[in-house]
Amino acid sequence: MTNVASQGDNLSRLNRKDFQTDINGEKTDLFILTNGQGMEVAVTNYGCAILSIMVPDKNGKYDNVILGHDSIKHVIHSPEPFLSTIIGRYGNRIAKGEFTLQGKQYKLNINNGPNSLHGGPTGFHARVWQAKQPSRNTIVFNYTSQDGEEGFPGNLNVEVTYRLAEDCNALSIEYHATTDKETVVNLTSHGFFNLTGIASPSPTVLNNILYINADFYIPIDEVSIPTGEILKVEDTPMDFRTPHAIGDRIEEPFQQLINGTGYDHCYVLNKSERGALDLAAICTDPESGRKIEIYTTENGMQLYTGNWLNGFTGAHGATFPARSAVCFEAQCFPDTPNKPHFPSAILCPGEEYRQTTIYKFTTEKN
Repeated sequence: MTNVASQGDNLSRLNRKDFQTDINGEKTDLFILTNGQGMEVAVTNYGCAILSIMVPDKNGKYDNVILGHDSIKHVIHSPEPFLSTIIGRYGNRIAKGEFTLQGKQYKLNINNGPNSLHGGPTGFHARVWQAKQPSRNTIVFNYTSQDGEEGFPGNLNVEVTYRLAEDCNALSIEYHATTDKETVVNLTSHGFFNLTGIASPSPTVLNNILYINADFYIPIDEVSIPTGEILKVEDTPMDFRTPHAIGDRIEEPFQQLINGTGYDHCYVLNKSERGALDLAAICTDPESGRKIEIYTTENGMQLYTGNWLNGFTGAHGATFPARSAVCFEAQCFPDTPNKPHFPSAILCPGEEYRQTTIYKFTTEKN
């Protein structure tokens, strides 16, 4: 493991020794990324968890705009195990933890009601990744998921790169994976964003103005599994094609919002062409002036409004109550292995899984 992060102070006020431990012979650590604009991102190689993203508001004040923890112990034992981590082998839900591939049925571990969620209880979020930091603004994580891990077939070699742009405050996440046996792959980053900045308590995101570049979304049943339909957002509270506050319609008696206890749905992104790096969403916090733009090569993006956050404590005493974060999870559609009419999530030997998603931060004056 190579770590070229500064040993001195960091904007995040995180202590490297608080992230150094040994888990089954694998060492964890703290890594700090910086760019020429003054942006700072702190990460650990346990689950590739993002611990903080420090960016300025409209007045130049820096705050942490992502929910995270301030020690490896708290990351490992977080009440929200997926807090701002990498998700795999399959992000989102697979119905009843079952799917069939080449005539063989596979059974996964169940960890969300009757379903498998985010790769299972010991998915990629709960693994120690190998890490190399070749420069101050880049870190490369590698992990080999063994054949049969959490029930998935094939040895899967995964590489995830976090990279800060030098000319703007943008964090890109680049994914690459190969397999030696036909399998399913759906990787994503489960960043919990709060553009005002985490606090005690962290404010809700209900006043954030959101735009989503999607004409369609995927409805879910009462246990959050896609019904198989792809429906228009038009004339529903799911429509964010005209920017408006997240909280404007979240309490409406619309069955999909009832099923998700708010927004917890995959949007079918409008694409210029398959695999193009297109704008997916824009979210602006009127109070701080911070704005995040999300660009992705993926077909889908899960919007989650932190409905199940319960007020637990994170970094430096910040608390995270319900709806104090919004997630933009670029991904394949949920339960795709059981929905053959959805775009395939199958990866075969000799093929390469690739994805790029960019989170760009700017500010707007009132």
